[in-house]
Amino acid sequence: MHNIEPYYNWRHLYVASEDEKSPFYNREYSELYFENDIYGYYIHPQWDEIGSPTLFIKILFCDYEEGYAIIEFLGEWNDEINNDIMFLKRDIIDTLIQEGINKFILIGENILNAFPNEDGYYEEWFDDIDDGWIALVNFRDHVMTEFSNSGLDCYFVSGGTLNQIDWRTRMPSNVYKNVSDLVQKRIGF
Repeated sequence: MHNIEPYYNWRHLYVASEDEKSPFYNREYSELYFENDIYGYYIHPQWDEIGSPTLFIKILFCDYEEGYAIIEFLGEWNDEINNDIMFLKRDIIDTLIQEGINKFILIGENILNAFPNEDGYYEEWFDDIDDGWIALVNFRDHVMTEFSNSGLDCYFVSGGTLNQIDWRTRMPSNVYKNVSDLVQKRIGF
């Protein structure tokens, strides 16, 4: 797992630790020391902690004018034991919403397992973004099944073409436009 790095080809456009509005502003990273692990497997030091021992993220891009953020995930999304959604919502999402972000593109190809649990944070997130949306991109089928079985899929736009986006070959604005167009078609705007 230590070889899985957060996507870095947009660093010339955005770096969360250099963004005064980011919850990770002024965070320093080590290139030599691997400190965090998931179930005993060290992970790359560029991943950001959110308070969970099994779920790490990287804010890849934020556009405050357009109101969107692209966030990549690594690990196990576990609300049942670690209450990951609480940490994510309170420490990351709330900060971004206060700065005008209301559209979230969550990239989940490195989410290995999910144990979501309906505890109100998903509904609160959905309610807090008014005319915005939360799109799940490239999540694994078994992870989406867990969200669906938990009844949480109603808070996200997911599946279909959203699981086939080759986002790494595009600029963030093109990823946003592609996802936004798909979301608009689904929700009928």
